[in-house]
Amino acid sequence: MSERPPRNKPAANRRDALKSLSLGALMFGGASTAQAAQNDCKAVVAPEWAKGVEGQRKPDLGNGYFLNPLVAGDHPDPTILKDGEDYYMTFSTFEAYPGLVIWHSRDLVNWRPLTASLTKNIGAVWAPELTKHKGRFYLYIPTKKTDAPDSKTTSWVIWADNIMGPWSEPIDLNLTRHIDPGHAVGEDGSRWLFLSGGDRIRLSDDGLSTVGAVEHVYDPWRYPDDWDVEGFSPEGPKITRHGDYYYLITAVGGTAGPPTGHMVIAARSKSINGPWEHHPKNPLVRTESLSEKWWSRGHATLVEGPAGDWWSVYHGYENGFWTLGRQTLLAPVTWTNDGWFEFGGGDLSQPIKKPAGGKAHGHEPAHGYALSDDFREDRYGVQWNFFAPKPDEASRIRRENGVLHLKATGEAPSSSSPLVCVTGDQAYEFECEIEIDDGAWAGLLLWYDRQLYCGLGFNAKNFITHQYGIERGRPANPHGKRLHMRVRNDRHIVSYFTSNDGVNWKRFDRGMEVSGYHHNVRGGFHMLKPGFYAAGKGEVRFKNFKYKAL
Repeated sequence: MSERPPRNKPAANRRDALKSLSLGALMFGGASTAQAAQNDCKAVVAPEWAKGVEGQRKPDLGNGYFLNPLVAGDHPDPTILKDGEDYYMTFSTFEAYPGLVIWHSRDLVNWRPLTASLTKNIGAVWAPELTKHKGRFYLYIPTKKTDAPDSKTTSWVIWADNIMGPWSEPIDLNLTRHIDPGHAVGEDGSRWLFLSGGDRIRLSDDGLSTVGAVEHVYDPWRYPDDWDVEGFSPEGPKITRHGDYYYLITAVGGTAGPPTGHMVIAARSKSINGPWEHHPKNPLVRTESLSEKWWSRGHATLVEGPAGDWWSVYHGYENGFWTLGRQTLLAPVTWTNDGWFEFGGGDLSQPIKKPAGGKAHGHEPAHGYALSDDFREDRYGVQWNFFAPKPDEASRIRRENGVLHLKATGEAPSSSSPLVCVTGDQAYEFECEIEIDDGAWAGLLLWYDRQLYCGLGFNAKNFITHQYGIERGRPANPHGKRLHMRVRNDRHIVSYFTSNDGVNWKRFDRGMEVSGYHHNVRGGFHMLKPGFYAAGKGEVRFKNFKYKAL
């Protein structure tokens, strides 16, 4: 187990949390419920996280410890690669394009985005695999065409000789019945993709095509029938070779649904060809109580730390904040004398000692990046993404003298792909100066998908509110074709503000509550993202996008 720092902080915070929990319990469940809440309080109250650029939360506490999430906000299905002193990581990006942003670290705690590796829309990107073989980088990418009549599933490969690219065009591997490819190299040098359901297929020596047919090689460990899960769903296989064994880590139980469903199991074999022996302590990771800080924890990968110790990255939903999507978590791993490994960190609600031997990676800020954008530099693909863009969608954007010009398309946000970005904060606000052409309308959004979003828009005459993905006409717009707009999302309570000058603000007479804008309501595995849109005719000009964590 990892070391914990002295608990020198949260007495006042804990008392406030107890008071809040007790009051809520008395209102909704009586004194016995209040007592139960007090009994569970230690499990749900965590120390405050560190604040980085713009007040965004970051993992490094600055005292030799870190606090999860490792990468806040929607960064699910992490795939991590150790390449000498460098670590690279990317995540599922679903309908966001450009996608598969590569992140870099040298200490496993502080991470910065580098570049988007996937620019061509090949479908909703699920659980990729980043690997390096004989000096070349590969990304194996499962996708699902959610807008196709047959919802086609397949997997692709792209490659690059430099992590910064250029990355190749996607090559279809025609794996129509499987997801989540995990790359492995056998003891004889053969290359394989392990797939969902305990299957695998051989790769050609260059890793760009498959050889032969899919074969079933592993029957995953099965949980008791009375556990609350979403479904068996063996997926996310990851292979690590360590010592005399290959270790196969798999997720089962479903990635969402009941918070106790998703889990991590493992097996090992002395050959890439099996047979596979179940870990005697399966499941190695599982949310066991609704009072835990992190729900639906799973989809793990092992990685060696800078000083030779071992760690794992996986994902989980934050208790009370499904809207932030699945966030990346970091946990210590300990190898045992019998050749197995165990996960440490508990439910990851408390600080953990940082991996030893890490170095600064030379980026500023040390972790994350500013979301405020004056539009003088091109952040398309690293910060800004279109949702399910058309092949020529990028041609809608033009930047000039600190102004982002966006061509208006469609009749509503749902038919005009918005530009959105990921945030990991529980409470935040963002604002922008917006100017529209005649015939255009635009605004700021909190976007889940084409059927579920909210926000405030305007044209030259009226305001429009977006509620539950429905457009509603509102009172006259006194600002005309140019105004400043602000959206505040304070732990799911959404309010809007407008201004002529960006100094004197007036609150708009409509608000929202958006805690239900998440996967278990709508599906899709997304998060609620801040962004903006331009619909109608002509163009819309955006200036000085400002973000601030609250």
